Amino acid sequence: MKITVVGAGAVGASCAEYIAIKDFASEVVLLDIKEGYAEGKAMDLMQTASLNGFDTKITGSTNDYSKTANSNICVITSGIPRKPGMTREELIGINAGIVKTVSSNLIAHSPNTILIVVSNPMDTMTYLVHKTTGLPKNRIIGMGGALDSARFKYRLAEALGAPISDVDGMVIGGHSDKGMVPLTRLATRNSVPVSEFISEERLEQVLQDTKVGGATLTGLLGTSAWYAPGAAVSGLVQAIACDQKKIFPCSVLLEGEYDLTDLCIGVPVVLGKNGVENIVEINLNDSEKAHMQESAAGVSKTNGLLEL
Repeated sequence: MKITVVGAGAVGASCAEYIAIKDFASEVVLLDIKEGYAEGKAMDLMQTASLNGFDTKITGSTNDYSKTANSNICVITSGIPRKPGMTREELIGINAGIVKTVSSNLIAHSPNTILIVVSNPMDTMTYLVHKTTGLPKNRIIGMGGALDSARFKYRLAEALGAPISDVDGMVIGGHSDKGMVPLTRLATRNSVPVSEFISEERLEQVLQDTKVGGATLTGLLGTSAWYAPGAAVSGLVQAIACDQKKIFPCSVLLEGEYDLTDLCIGVPVVLGKNGVENIVEINLNDSEKAHMQESAAGVSKTNGLLEL
């Protein structure tokens, strides 16, 4: 199993690290445009192999896509990260050109690959890949919902004073501060609704803290986060590579599901060896449906800024 990660910055390197540590891939290729950068990151990571107990081979390459040939899964993290005060949508001009170039180069060398898009604005970049590559829709996946859900569960565990292994919850909708739809009604602690343990006001605070999770970290760090995004990507990659049939919320192309069409947005999907094996339609209440429609309108507006 060969995995390529394009972009050897903090997010890309974290993706490569977590994938390697899980030891399900034979090789991870790390690629970057900065001379020697991916090679250095790969060497540094390989020097942890004996310490962390993995046998995955990690190699680095400076913009040589031939090294990515025959990759089963390719992850696109390329682009400029957010700075404090920036929205994900403000990155569209620069990152669209980068993602378009990267995706075409990857497919030229790995025509049967499955693409996972991380670059922001993630829903729109995923839509761009659909419109410009011609890949089947099951082989193009946006990462955002998996990350947003992890942040949601962190905030739920914090509010509950519970171990995070006790907590389950999901975020659907757009991967943006205004677009996320944390499903607080369906969140549970060991199968019991969280509303049994905390007040409606505290649950609303969890919702709001989740929606600005990325912006909060950007303000603290001075740039986008990388550990949780890397872990989220590794979870998706492993589910596909190992045909686990796990459900993750991911940004995928909708064609009537959730009464939405011709856009990519976060919904629960089953991930397996074919990429998106199935889109799971859950029953939303009227409020959740309204929030989902509002989120979709925001994503569509950002998509309108693309030059296709």
